[in-house]
Amino acid sequence: MLGAVLHAPGDVRVEERADPVIVEPTDAIIRLSATCICGSDLWPYRGVEKPEGPAPMGHEYVGIVEEVGADVRTIRPGQFVIGSFWASDDTCELCRAGYQSSCVHRVLMGTIGTQARLARVPLADGTLVATPEPPAADLVPSLLAASDVLGTGWFGAVAADVGPGKTVAVVGDGAVGLCGVLAARRLGAERIIAMSRHAPRQELALAFGATDVVTERGADGVARIRDMTGGLGAHSVIEAVGTQESMAQAIRSTRPGGHVGFVGVSHGVELPGEELFFSQVHLHGGPAPVRRFLPELVDLIWNREIDPGRVFDLALPLEEAAEGYRAMDERRAIKVLLTT
Repeated sequence: MLGAVLHAPGDVRVEERADPVIVEPTDAIIRLSATCICGSDLWPYRGVEKPEGPAPMGHEYVGIVEEVGADVRTIRPGQFVIGSFWASDDTCELCRAGYQSSCVHRVLMGTIGTQARLARVPLADGTLVATPEPPAADLVPSLLAASDVLGTGWFGAVAADVGPGKTVAVVGDGAVGLCGVLAARRLGAERIIAMSRHAPRQELALAFGATDVVTERGADGVARIRDMTGGLGAHSVIEAVGTQESMAQAIRSTRPGGHVGFVGVSHGVELPGEELFFSQVHLHGGPAPVRRFLPELVDLIWNREIDPGRVFDLALPLEEAAEGYRAMDERRAIKVLLTT
């Protein structure tokens, strides 16, 4: 089958990979209907993370089940399914607590690589959520978004304790941040401030429910948020970037007693203990337990109550994945959908 492989920073190739096979009796094989490129894929693409040798790429996926292992009970061939970027059994103590991304048997789908025609999904019963029937074509992008960026943005909002009557600031205008705006609106926030310098992303943030846009960053961004909130800061801040600057901006934009939900993959982030101590800010986040939210998100998408697939502003065939990486790296695209 064809699949995207990162050979070195900036060097993505679509080449022949071995077809996946059932390895464990809890596996399923799916034929992907669509896959995509994630902002986190840009870390190794840019050389910030150092992959060892050629690495299969991709961890977001939707498709039709082709084969299941002997111990799979709830997933069957022919179903259209969505899964998280972490495979999980959904039965261990941590899964039952809602943290499937820390499942004791978890498998990172990025090590399998879903920017491909086919993919093996471990722990199929716990990982995959099936739709009532094969979806209409126009629903596929939104269902694909649920596999990661929507679920991650949703977790960011939940971790930030977003709720009715609250002011929310979103640091980061990539697909996760934009989905965080959508989640905040759905969770009832009164005011949602999207921090963005890019007109197309600002427009989508407003369409997803943002009430305000702030273009300033760093200290200027913090000052602007403080000015807009009577000097106090936002009740809830979603951090969706993962850099030192974005984390500092998120914490400093939050009022005492407020919450920061951080879901940007952290790179080089160090928290100053004294500042954090006196900020009296709650911090919660990490790898999103997307599986916790998938049934609800799939239902919302299926009933056309939300349309997160709008974050895909460029669609390319899988064979042109390298161009998709370039487009996202150069910020010519918010998020690239790959058709298989």
